[in-house]
Amino acid sequence: MSKTVMPEMNIGLIGHVDHGKTTLTAALSGKWTDTHSEELKRGITIKLGYADITIRKDSKGNLTTSEKDNNGKENKIIRKVSLIDAPGHETLMAVMISGAAIMNGAILMIAANEKCPQPQTREHLTVLKILGIKNIIVVQNKVDLISEKESKENYSQIKKFVKNTLGFEVPVIPLSAQKGANIDILLEAIQEFMPTSKVKRGDNSEFIVARSFDINKPGTDIKKLSGGILGGTINSGKLKVGQEIEISPGFKSNRKGVSTWTPVKTKIKNIVSGGISVKDKGPGGSIAIETELDPSQTRTDSLVGNIVSRVGKSPNIITNLNLDVILFNKVLGAKENLTITPIKANEILVINVGTATTWGSVIQPGKKITINLKKAISARKGSKVSISRKFNSRWHLIGYGEIK
Repeated sequence: MSKTVMPEMNIGLIGHVDHGKTTLTAALSGKWTDTHSEELKRGITIKLGYADITIRKDSKGNLTTSEKDNNGKENKIIRKVSLIDAPGHETLMAVMISGAAIMNGAILMIAANEKCPQPQTREHLTVLKILGIKNIIVVQNKVDLISEKESKENYSQIKKFVKNTLGFEVPVIPLSAQKGANIDILLEAIQEFMPTSKVKRGDNSEFIVARSFDINKPGTDIKKLSGGILGGTINSGKLKVGQEIEISPGFKSNRKGVSTWTPVKTKIKNIVSGGISVKDKGPGGSIAIETELDPSQTRTDSLVGNIVSRVGKSPNIITNLNLDVILFNKVLGAKENLTITPIKANEILVINVGTATTWGSVIQPGKKITINLKKAISARKGSKVSISRKFNSRWHLIGYGEIK
């Protein structure tokens, strides 16, 4: 039965580096999401990690992710959700912001053995506020490493910090991801505070690309090659096997010194959701789409940030980005006290919209700015955009804007 249950929503795991996001993902799903070779070497999450979890109820009414109870009896399936493990390291904020764009809810990890808030804890929570994500649970992790008194002091720090940042209170669950303690309490909180969102229906289908890759092994016979793979989530509508789709902004080409971006048309060969192939899929959970594209076109996340739609229904391709901007007073994710000055003409900024990360030069400063982008984006009017500036050798979030 569990093989036919589809993920209903995406829940992000966010927070400061080494606060236990990947460990909690493994405790909930049995899957270690740091599979990228450089991640394994450096011990931090670089790319977005994905894992599905099935929430079940045992005969005593307790929530669990185990298929069977201690007596070998199968536990009843409640629902399945997709976890997105986002990196916490300050130099990888762009990837975290990309992950936040496809989250329906978020679990903010805060280590109990460190003072709250740490730099990226503050920055990550602010990103959730910018994007309007309100289904949030805070996990006070690593409580097994400190005394009860220290735990209570840290708990009070967390409650105060979260309310001051968001303007409202959220549940805080003390646990130990390493020991598996209080996982059942966390599952109860997920069920109570993270209901499945209502399905967005409409004529158009829109899929946000968060990963793209080639699954073929070297030496595979050309007749047995799989097409390029796109990973991400459906925001609205439904995608079907055999459907013709358009990927925007697509690929860049240069003719006589002029750069243009052209959407790519292809067909869907296969859709994988919850670990199985399905004929069609609507919003909810992370999925993978096999296309008819040459797999070399999707290698190494080359299409991340693109939008998949019905042919002719793609969002606008933007190279000159017009924004209404709100800047913070201070840099949120820095240990130093860095003041944010107004945006200047010719300044280089990094922009995140959806899962797209791009950069560009400011050609019109002020509260309403225009940025000439080096890499085009595909986005609709009204979309939220995060803005980052370089301080010394690091990029930091300085504010956000809305596309006009």
